[in-house]
Amino acid sequence: MHQPEIRAATTRRQAVYALLIALSLGHAAGRLLAVNSVDNSRLEGYLNQKNPERERKLQRPFLSSNDRSRWATVRSLVEHGTYAIDAIQDQPGWDTIDMVQHEGWDGTAHLYSSKPPLLATLIAVPYWLIHTSTGWTLGDHPYVIGRSLLVVLNLGSLAALFCLLSVMVDMLGSSDWGRYFVMATATFATFLSTFAVVLNNHLFAAASAAACLFAGLRIAIQGDRRPRTFATCGFFAAFSAACELPALSLFALAGLVLLWRFPRPTITAFVPASLIVVAAFFATNYIAHQSVRPPYMHRSETDPDDNWYVFTYERGGRQRQSYWSHPNGIDRGEASRSTYAVHMLVGHHGVFSLTPVWLMSFLGMGLWIGKRPTGPVDAVDPSDANDAHQAERNGVVQVLAMMIALISVTCIVFYVMRPQAERNYGGMTSGFRWLFWLAPLWLVALVPAADAFGRRRATRGAALLLVAWSALSAAYPTWNPWTHPWITNLFLHLDWVSFY
Repeated sequence: MHQPEIRAATTRRQAVYALLIALSLGHAAGRLLAVNSVDNSRLEGYLNQKNPERERKLQRPFLSSNDRSRWATVRSLVEHGTYAIDAIQDQPGWDTIDMVQHEGWDGTAHLYSSKPPLLATLIAVPYWLIHTSTGWTLGDHPYVIGRSLLVVLNLGSLAALFCLLSVMVDMLGSSDWGRYFVMATATFATFLSTFAVVLNNHLFAAASAAACLFAGLRIAIQGDRRPRTFATCGFFAAFSAACELPALSLFALAGLVLLWRFPRPTITAFVPASLIVVAAFFATNYIAHQSVRPPYMHRSETDPDDNWYVFTYERGGRQRQSYWSHPNGIDRGEASRSTYAVHMLVGHHGVFSLTPVWLMSFLGMGLWIGKRPTGPVDAVDPSDANDAHQAERNGVVQVLAMMIALISVTCIVFYVMRPQAERNYGGMTSGFRWLFWLAPLWLVALVPAADAFGRRRATRGAALLLVAWSALSAAYPTWNPWTHPWITNLFLHLDWVSFY
């Protein structure tokens, strides 16, 4: 194909990518602007009609204890200058179960979010700008301020992820059908878009993983050896791990591979950039909790002083016991590790039962791992630039596929091996959310499988069925992503499982 034809084809694909991205972001923005605890709307109306002198506000744009826990920290930092959330959680509509209690810097026990504080600290910066310039607070204007911040943070992260992915897909794909299939999957058939309407760490971790992967491919395939590219890779690999602990596997593998191939820029650029994130993670944690360990690591079953989850606190003038002292329903944890593994992968919260398009991603890893140069290795003519480039490219995608496979297996095993208290499928959530951050890696691994499936009508039909099923699961929690998946609700309706 001549250069003008190549440019025309590239421009045509970019137009299709832009259309898919715009549709997905518009869809997510519409849901974000409408996000509300609609399950309380009728109750609120009934109570206010019955007693108009005592107006009740039960509706709120923060749909779960999970996201309210983070928002409470953001509010407390800006409005009270502390990570302690005692004053915030006591306000109507700001309750959360995702909190811990320990002695603060003043020697008194305080309540804190159970989430690592780095993300909340960063989000507090734009909130501080809004608060100081307008005098508004999240307590007085939760819808306007909360939605504005989410539009910038969540949709900005999602847009960046999509744009980076479109470049990687164009770089690695071999057919237009396959490329379009991957981008359509990314924009409409993963849970990242589902969770774009609430504050969560999974979206930021996924966007960071995509940035790390993009920089790594620039280095390995396009020959970009600039220090800033290595620094970008290191910074976002570390930030992904700061948002999702198992993403340490990506951070470690990316660093080791680059250190092996390009030791000098890895040491002088990748490492210093990553250390910025590492230092910020531990510094904010120490400032907030007087410990370098994040709150979720203070859950000792033998040392009461190191268990921050069992405590009593006051709310509304009443003494209460923490939720995690006696968790209910799904939060009790699955007693059988094997049962947990089954339902985590192919059951009521199954990665592959809810989003079966990921089966193609694992097939794609296998296709890339089995990829060979253009002929036997010793038959590649070093003087032929095309042959040499193709052989090097195949070697890169082999290593990439092995990295993604190893990271995926490591994360799956990590969660299967957690103690019973943590085997709760992510709690009340529409998917196994702890693996959402792997979406950009699995989307890249989907490329060779999509190309292969696109060659025949029958396999194209099978691929379309898989992505339609996945899109159904992603769209099911229309109003609130903090709900059971549709398969879970079906199993509960049929009495096939019980969490209570």
